Amino acid sequence: MMIQVILFGYFLTCVSGDGVADVVLSCTLVEEGVGVDGMGGGSQFRRTPATLILRDVPVAPDQSLETLTPFVPPSIPDPDAILLEAKVSSPQIPDAHVLLHADCNEQEVTCELSRYSPHGPQEAQEATHFLVSLSVEGGEFSTAFILQTSVVERDHSTLIQNKLGLPLSPSGTLLTEVIFLVFSRIKSVSAPLRGDVLLSCGFRQQETPLAQEVAVEWRLQHRGKGWKVFEMKTRLDDAEGSTVVLAERKGSSVNASLVVGQGDASLTLSRLKALDEGTYICTVTLEPFNAQQVIQLHVTQPPEVSLSEEKFVLKMDPPQTLSCHCSKYYPLDAQMEWWSLSPEDSEPKLLLDQGSLSSHRQHGDGSYSLSSHLSVPSSVSPGTRLTCRVSHQALDAPVSLTVVVESPTQGSYWWVLGFLIVSVLFFHQVMT
Repeated sequence: MMIQVILFGYFLTCVSGDGVADVVLSCTLVEEGVGVDGMGGGSQFRRTPATLILRDVPVAPDQSLETLTPFVPPSIPDPDAILLEAKVSSPQIPDAHVLLHADCNEQEVTCELSRYSPHGPQEAQEATHFLVSLSVEGGEFSTAFILQTSVVERDHSTLIQNKLGLPLSPSGTLLTEVIFLVFSRIKSVSAPLRGDVLLSCGFRQQETPLAQEVAVEWRLQHRGKGWKVFEMKTRLDDAEGSTVVLAERKGSSVNASLVVGQGDASLTLSRLKALDEGTYICTVTLEPFNAQQVIQLHVTQPPEVSLSEEKFVLKMDPPQTLSCHCSKYYPLDAQMEWWSLSPEDSEPKLLLDQGSLSSHRQHGDGSYSLSSHLSVPSSVSPGTRLTCRVSHQALDAPVSLTVVVESPTQGSYWWVLGFLIVSVLFFHQVMT
């Protein structure tokens, strides 16, 4: 049976003294049940209110503790109430101070908690484990950590939590501590095509190491497919020759010395292509535990915009064509518009005839190009300003290029007249 706790937004901050505070989050315990009529298919979920108390969250020196109220457990412990109390002082949750300000910043806090079974054969033990995934709206805080229940000495007065079947402390809380965590300082990254990017992922564990070998794996999922990008195994005791690396994607790397020294498993990708875009999953394993972080990578490239003519001189021929070229952009969607401002108008107008668009052309790096061709009749007034405006998500603002329609020069008029006279004389000579 799987048990989950999902936290939605609401929380309280409580003072604890000595530069630390307690954060209390309102939760929902979700249990995965059996299917309809007790059959195996069509899983349903049962939801029960729950509370998570994060103890000893560090408070910045400039943060006043006077405005924070202490957490007070219920005067009469209730075995039906689900109160999970977690010490987060060692290891500390990086950037946990964001939780202290999320309410004032109107940011939603979301968390999921599920029962966790360590990998491999385990010795019989009383400890129970939970996996918590906690994030704050805005993408600047995200972590997944393993909670381990503390030993509670049982006697005839010990309360058992009715839903979880675990012994409670005298105050009615389920005592736990953080033993391992994986975190990311940014959940969504945008980077330019052909550029480099660093995807944030790190880990922490208790002072007493869970294991001496750490494994880091990065996978990419995009458009229903998934594949391994990078894998590394190394020893935290920095034993020489212990690092094994498998880079499936050329130009991907993780700094082994930072993994060992700082718990930094961030992935570097160089010379980005369109195929690098997608959902990256960073998994850090310290046997018998592992945890993940998910980071979105958006590859973008603003278009290069150009006009086919630097000067646009009217001719006495049939309608002329003015082209606007939008080149080497990513992703696909780009909008091209033609605007006109005649000498008689005070504001530019969107042309009713937007010309014709070429088909999209895709290049080897995954970028696209598109052209728009505008037919300009000879009846257009000289001095009219024709503008091509291009919009794309990689641009902070639309790009506009303008050309001014010019009347035929005196020299070009005499050249055309002379050409016509010579042509008439030539045909007259031929006919006679």
